[in-house]
Amino acid sequence: MIKRFLFAAACMAGMITVNAQSVSFNKEGKLKIVQFTDVHWRAGDSATADAATNMNRVLDEEKPDLVIYTGDVTTAKPATEGLDKALQPVISRNIPFAITFGNHDDEQDLTRPQLYTYVKTKKNCLDAQAEHPDFVISVLSANGKKTEAALYILDSNAYSTIDSLKGYGWFRRDQVDWYAQKSAELTDANGGKPLPALAFFHIPFPEYNEAATAVSNPLIGQRGENACSPAINTGMFAAMLEAGDVMGTFVGHDHVNNYVTPWHGILLCYGQFTGGKTTYTDGRRGARVIELTEGKRGFKTWIRMSDGTVKNIINWPSDFNSK
Repeated sequence: MIKRFLFAAACMAGMITVNAQSVSFNKEGKLKIVQFTDVHWRAGDSATADAATNMNRVLDEEKPDLVIYTGDVTTAKPATEGLDKALQPVISRNIPFAITFGNHDDEQDLTRPQLYTYVKTKKNCLDAQAEHPDFVISVLSANGKKTEAALYILDSNAYSTIDSLKGYGWFRRDQVDWYAQKSAELTDANGGKPLPALAFFHIPFPEYNEAATAVSNPLIGQRGENACSPAINTGMFAAMLEAGDVMGTFVGHDHVNNYVTPWHGILLCYGQFTGGKTTYTDGRRGARVIELTEGKRGFKTWIRMSDGTVKNIINWPSDFNSK
């Protein structure tokens, strides 16, 4: 179920409106999200077919209410063909989706603004009403009368913009400020109580490495490499801690990582590499699945592999309460 909302009053009849489309919990009070990450669709490369096979199987087996692509969707010219093919499994099933880009998408023949403009024309694209690449999807109650949760879709950019500093990009100050302001607006409209929220972006912030290497901090899943984070920390994680709404963050970028690890009350999560044999990987592919429950602060998550198996079923935060 998709409902369009323009940015208007913060609260009206118990419903929070944001400048993006919204989705609803289903009649069972659940919202199932599939995260596809690092599809790396290469137009004209037959090795990409593995990505399509993977996505189609995951969608058939999980039947999600929403799909979120977390970057590096297309990695060859023409980018429009790569996007068309990578989005086709979702669009053909009439599933709402959102998309944020990674460090490779705009290395082809379209700029980042052109990429966003193109995907906004696609059926059921939740980016369509967003004024800029960072936006919020509100999750309405099953009866559609109240906003019960929020999903932040954030653009973690691509590469360093400072000549003397190499490596990947980071959240700019204006993005951190935007998140803090938006979170405060949603909290105020919810009677001063932070909404249960999740955040999706491509490049992990530095706290992923801090959490993964901290002594005695639990880590579930595969850590095949260090998190390829930016060299500087601009405070997005700290802003999320201060706001108190984000329960979990979901990234991609590092193809041989699929772990989750808690850090100061937020579960830091990787997706499962989705792409075909067009880039480095350990040969395994699949998707991360996240399930929210209406009225509950927490979530369930697992990985659905391309062979149909399910692994690493986790309930946050209950599974970590004694750890």
